[in-house]
Amino acid sequence: MLTQSDIDQRVFDLYDEYCHGHIDRREFLQRASALTVGGVSALAMAQALLPRYAAAQTISFTDQRIKAKYVEYPSPGGTSGTMRGYLVQPSGPGPFPAVLVIHENRGLNPYIEDVARRAATEGFLALAPDGLSPVGGYPGNDDDGRALQAGLDQAKLRTDMVTSARYLKAQALSTGKLGVTGFCWGGGTTNFLAVTLGAEMKAGVPFYGAAAETARVADIKAPLLIQYAENDERINAMWPAFEGALKAAGVPYEMHMYPGTQHGFHNNSTPRYQEAAAKLAWERTIAFFKKHLA
Repeated sequence: MLTQSDIDQRVFDLYDEYCHGHIDRREFLQRASALTVGGVSALAMAQALLPRYAAAQTISFTDQRIKAKYVEYPSPGGTSGTMRGYLVQPSGPGPFPAVLVIHENRGLNPYIEDVARRAATEGFLALAPDGLSPVGGYPGNDDDGRALQAGLDQAKLRTDMVTSARYLKAQALSTGKLGVTGFCWGGGTTNFLAVTLGAEMKAGVPFYGAAAETARVADIKAPLLIQYAENDERINAMWPAFEGALKAAGVPYEMHMYPGTQHGFHNNSTPRYQEAAAKLAWERTIAFFKKHLA
């Protein structure tokens, strides 16, 4: 399997366009095949970037440290009025601090479910909502998932995430202290929830997510741990204005930018994954939640 260092930056840039819906899978592969690296087509590099979820699982469904189940709950004002999510609790009586885990722009795929299990093994009650559940759920592949999510009413989708956060916070096994993390679209949604939930949210960890609306940053009451990839021009361009607004509002924050990383570096199902950076970012995430949700 190719690793990150084997892949040309131009192919990563094309993959970023593909992941964010600017080009489709066919165009991604065609444009990559037109590139040459050392006289060889870059198509193999492009194909290597497509996710391999089975190989990426780190916590088994049957791990004795956790109990996992799918739950359904009302979501008035959302896409359909009903939501579904993957709820994972640590074994033991609880209650536990709660962490909402928000998916990328393609629904609740196996990687995000694994992240929820990782959070539960650290002592958190974790809920990973599936924004696609009102339209049939994650369809089993990222291409169809991305198309489904792009076709949703985005305001209603965000409402479903707000509802999911409040549903998790109110669980009998929850201490009522809520943290939120998310990746890509989920990172931007983490920032949106920080603005929307205010004091209901106690900590937020957005991974390479779009910045919160500058005019609303003053509504953020939760400390933020902001995780960026170095090679992520579109997202990183938002940081100066976001940082200025956080400072002006007195919002406590930490920002870490991981050298040599690509957008999506935490996702261990593709070669964009960078193990050292992902491990450090996750350790920081858990420590941050343990500090602020204790």
